[in-house]
Amino acid sequence: MIGPDKIAQLILFVTSLAETRTILDILYSYKLPNNILNREEAGNGKYDFIIVGAGSGGSVLANRLSENKGWNILVLEAGNTENLLMQVPSLSVLMQFSPFNWGYKVEPQENACLGMIDRQCAWPRGKVVGGSSSINYMIHTRGNKLDYDRWAALGNEGWSYREVLPYFKKSERFNVPGIENSSYHGYDGHLCVEHSSYHSEIGKAFLEAGEEFGYKTIDYNGEEQIGFSFIQANLDAGVRCSAAKAYLQANRPNLNIVTRAKVTKLLMDGKRVHGVVYVKNKRWKKVFATKEVILSAGTIDTPKLLMLSGIGPREHLEKLGIKVVQDSKVGYNVYDHLGFLGISFTVKNVVTQSIRNAFKSEVLLEYVLNRNGFLSSIGGPEAIAFVRTKYATDSRPDLELLFISGSLNSDGGTLSEAMRVRKEVHEAVYESLGDNETWTIWPIVQHPRSVGRISLKSKNPFDPPRLEPNFFSDPLDVEVILEGVKIAMNISNSKAFRRYESTLHDGVVPGCRIFEFGSDDYWRCAIRHLPSMMNHEIGSVKMGPRSDPDAVVDPQLRVYGVRGLRVVDASIMPAIPVGHVNAGIYMIGEKAADMIKQEWQMGYEN
Repeated sequence: MIGPDKIAQLILFVTSLAETRTILDILYSYKLPNNILNREEAGNGKYDFIIVGAGSGGSVLANRLSENKGWNILVLEAGNTENLLMQVPSLSVLMQFSPFNWGYKVEPQENACLGMIDRQCAWPRGKVVGGSSSINYMIHTRGNKLDYDRWAALGNEGWSYREVLPYFKKSERFNVPGIENSSYHGYDGHLCVEHSSYHSEIGKAFLEAGEEFGYKTIDYNGEEQIGFSFIQANLDAGVRCSAAKAYLQANRPNLNIVTRAKVTKLLMDGKRVHGVVYVKNKRWKKVFATKEVILSAGTIDTPKLLMLSGIGPREHLEKLGIKVVQDSKVGYNVYDHLGFLGISFTVKNVVTQSIRNAFKSEVLLEYVLNRNGFLSSIGGPEAIAFVRTKYATDSRPDLELLFISGSLNSDGGTLSEAMRVRKEVHEAVYESLGDNETWTIWPIVQHPRSVGRISLKSKNPFDPPRLEPNFFSDPLDVEVILEGVKIAMNISNSKAFRRYESTLHDGVVPGCRIFEFGSDDYWRCAIRHLPSMMNHEIGSVKMGPRSDPDAVVDPQLRVYGVRGLRVVDASIMPAIPVGHVNAGIYMIGEKAADMIKQEWQMGYEN
């Protein structure tokens, strides 16, 4: 954990930010207009559209729907607005301990999270205007073309790659050197996509190693997805570019965002949704939608709210005493990318990203004055590779290699604590790295076979849901990650890394001491003990045609069996795309906004 001396330095750093005109300008640019926040309900609590959740999907909808000056839009967000520390990219890990994180954890796992407290991995989700985009690591990847063509092949008309690409482009304000005038990118959108201005020596060595093994340095959001690259991130010249910053700064009198408002139930008249119940400051309120209620609360809280309102699996709801409005497979089909935390290497004669390097006076000054240097990086991850292993079933990459110029000891154990790594495991595997300069690769399975479920613990809306991801219930997921471990070791032995005397760290996971260190069985055991949850959960409110018995929403994202209700977030994804899912949520929001506008302007009533 960050010690008192570092906290003191951090306070001095924040003070210096506030005293610097450059940073004052940044703070002003991130402040949401007061007249869109917490105004009294319009029209005696009646709106055209009510959006639940101000994350990546909800923020896009709020912006795009409020473009129609004749519509009144209400956004209900359970969290508050962003703070200063969120804007400094390298401080993302601190947000895991803040009130801006829901603080979810999975149910005890049989096959994974064995090195975590109570065998429960943390599942952080943003509780703030901006959602998880305000606390995540800002990595921007769209996925592979075949991901979306597969969605369309499942019966989701309008969701092929050709049809969703314009919405990826519409969202982007793309500014990556060397990739100009690309037909794959947009340059006039709201969402900033940039490289970090900080690239370490060993980050560059990672790309060199890729070339040694025959991989190109690519634009993975362009024509090709297999290769190596520096990370494209949601950054605005060294500052986080969250959904709130990108989409909610327009000064619109027909948009009202109410913060610290927890929605507890949908209001229905038969099978027509006409409003919601929410609680704020211990006061319960009802608000009504004349057109639609749109759920953008995310893969965890959207299914929770549906089930609390009687939309979900009949047997499950009846067991809890919830009246069933629509029998539906809500909460099923849950997938997440999962990787491995534990393969780290030491290097010499090079500076990596560590807490002792982050708080040097020259580093602080460089960021304060120029928004540059280490603090402008996204907190460790620096480069990325997408590759195919022998287990790949089509042309898509089935493995991601996330390159980090540091390790889980670089921040004094803060990230380990956030991930619930047990103290004795952290000491054995990471503290044993000492003060060495380090780098790490997290190998991450891209097409997980293990599928989970989200359900209710009770009908109390303030109880967290039951999160049962069933990680590594399919052992093939472990085998794909094991291939990544072997690739990481080959990278360490490349010419690019040998010049830094790169050496595999042999800190042994305590629960795996019965196996020979470095053997396949050792790595399989270590992977199960120390999985890296990427927090890319999708699918709990699956999109599909009416013929799909598991589908909860149709391809226009309308909930089957009820009227006036739509879902716009990652929960609708029928299958998980390659990479990191947040870019896809912005795309879904952009596409959904156009569908909603078209339907209502044509006189359609859902």
